[in-house]
Amino acid sequence: MEIALSLHKSQTPLLGSSCPGNLSPLGRSFASKVRHYWSRPFSRICCSSMERRLKPRPKKIGNVERQVTVLEDSQIRKTSSSGICCQIEKLVLYNRYREAMELFEILELGYDGSDVGGRTYDALVSACVGLRSIRGVKRVYNYMINSGFEPDLFVMNRFLFMHVKCGLMLEARNLFDEMPERDTVSWMTMIGGLVDSRKFSEAFRLFLCMWEEFNDGGSRTFATMIRASAGLGLVQVGRQIHSCALKRGVGDDNFVSCALIDMYGKCGSIDDAHFVFDQMPEKTTVGWNSIIATYALHGYSEEALSLYYGMRDSGAAIDHFTISIVIRICARLASLEYAKQAHAALVRHGYGTDIVANTALVDFYSKWGRMENAQHVFNRMSCKNIISWNALIAGYGNHGQGEEAVEMFEQMLQEGMIPNHVTFLAVLSACSYSGLSERGWEIFHSMSRDHKVKPRAMHYACMIELLGREGLLDEACALIRSSPFQPTKNMWAALLTACRMNENLELGKLAAEKLYGMEPEKLCNYVVLLNLYNSCGKLKEAAGVLQTLKRKGLRMLSACSWIEIKKQPYAFLCGDKSHSQRKEIYEKVDNLMVEISRHDYVEENETLLPDVNEEEQRILKYHSEKLAIAFGLINTPHWTPLQITQGHRVCGDCHNAIKLIAKVTGREIVIRDASRFHHFRNGSCSCGDYW
Repeated sequence: MEIALSLHKSQTPLLGSSCPGNLSPLGRSFASKVRHYWSRPFSRICCSSMERRLKPRPKKIGNVERQVTVLEDSQIRKTSSSGICCQIEKLVLYNRYREAMELFEILELGYDGSDVGGRTYDALVSACVGLRSIRGVKRVYNYMINSGFEPDLFVMNRFLFMHVKCGLMLEARNLFDEMPERDTVSWMTMIGGLVDSRKFSEAFRLFLCMWEEFNDGGSRTFATMIRASAGLGLVQVGRQIHSCALKRGVGDDNFVSCALIDMYGKCGSIDDAHFVFDQMPEKTTVGWNSIIATYALHGYSEEALSLYYGMRDSGAAIDHFTISIVIRICARLASLEYAKQAHAALVRHGYGTDIVANTALVDFYSKWGRMENAQHVFNRMSCKNIISWNALIAGYGNHGQGEEAVEMFEQMLQEGMIPNHVTFLAVLSACSYSGLSERGWEIFHSMSRDHKVKPRAMHYACMIELLGREGLLDEACALIRSSPFQPTKNMWAALLTACRMNENLELGKLAAEKLYGMEPEKLCNYVVLLNLYNSCGKLKEAAGVLQTLKRKGLRMLSACSWIEIKKQPYAFLCGDKSHSQRKEIYEKVDNLMVEISRHDYVEENETLLPDVNEEEQRILKYHSEKLAIAFGLINTPHWTPLQITQGHRVCGDCHNAIKLIAKVTGREIVIRDASRFHHFRNGSCSCGDYW
């Protein structure tokens, strides 16, 4: 879709009247014209790029544009004779907004407002914006109207700004339409508010009206509309804005360049984003952050990390946002060492207390098996938000530490933090992973009763898993059918897992059929049903599932496991013999199998659960996770824990074997598989043998 970014020249100039509360006939005509454009469907504002494109107009000769000067604090606009007004202005100057609004209450109660000037209203606007007080906005505006004060354009722009910043977009729109006089500040305040509130189509409609009225646009204008293009995901529109910015001579402006990088990145044009970055005369911190985030957004983690090192070497200032991006990249790369470097950089650059970066660290350490580090970072945070709490609670839950997760949830409530649906998902998942049935149901029922949070499908999936752990499959099925919405794939998948663990064939077939209808190409659903048939001795039905897989052209890739030793990642495939230490690795595996067989280990031959194929059945002893563990045992000191990452769920045989390997070696072994974290210690696993 292309958008017309130029219209016919306005035949109705905007004229104000002497009374600011009323519009002249021409003013009313223009206001109705604006409303007309806002009411038009966005899809109808279109044209070919050849006939009607956004292009700069030649400036009119002999027409000097009116410049509006924003007055500084030192410039007296209208001196108030009221001592209360002076006190309000001084309080706002020192950012004591709440006290200023308390003094304003005295004005409301005992003064008619005739001596309140523009400077006092300017201060009250700042107080309302600083407090984000919707009630304050309405009080101040109503007081000004009722007092008979006649605001000039500057004051009207400030009131418009106040409404926009406090999220009162409907009131701001009405105020904008009624303004007898507008300048570029008025237009851009309204357009910027629409973009900030993600009403991108309305922002473009208003921009087209503005383009009619004024024959110029500054860097702020173009940067805002580039953001709107990114919000709509329309790269062609963004390119038109880019072209016009270049013709206006602001294409190299840092604000415009950073907006362009962000827009091209979000629209998937990475080459264009990098071209804009390369053309920046001065590569600022925001510019570096934008290009790094662009590569990270599209999964180019190594390239993003390389850009970060280029930023560091260039001497550009690194801020908390830079480090937050790098930490998220490390989470994707599973690189603990790089994350530790980012953590050190966070402290070194003076952002040790930054809430965004530290929350990213808590999330990273939680996801990669370092809950002690996550708790340490969390404890040192001077300010925590709901995202910080959610990350820590989810971390404990994923590691099978349900008691700790519930404890943190209760501590969060005691500190007055209001939980949201993500909080409840984290704590309910923790209860389901750890089998905390009674506590889980208490929290589930408290959602709507005590916290006014309506349970969603994801919360129901947690409760279905909790019922499945207890073997209450009929109750789990009844919960699905009684849910207030259409059952989701996660709900049916939770039931299918429960059927696998409890070997309930009939209910498992029902869950699998529902999943096939929702995700016909998702392989793991077929594999779980295949193994369910095998475990129940239904070989004919299992063969039918295999035929279905072949007919659909679905096959599993070889299972792969990773381990990081001395900052170097190593990958292993099932039966892999490509490693330089393959002889020592295989000897270590053989010795381990002999040793754990003395502790009642028996190799499983009937079925592998849940994500391994027939070829791997024949080389069961040398699954990728066993090879990675053997390599880790050979190359690390005996006191260090091992951490393995793999893209598939651990099979039943490996799960049993690793529990005993942890026991005979005295090592803690942490495996992050496609389902959850498994902490193997002294012959047991944190998942409780349910995964």
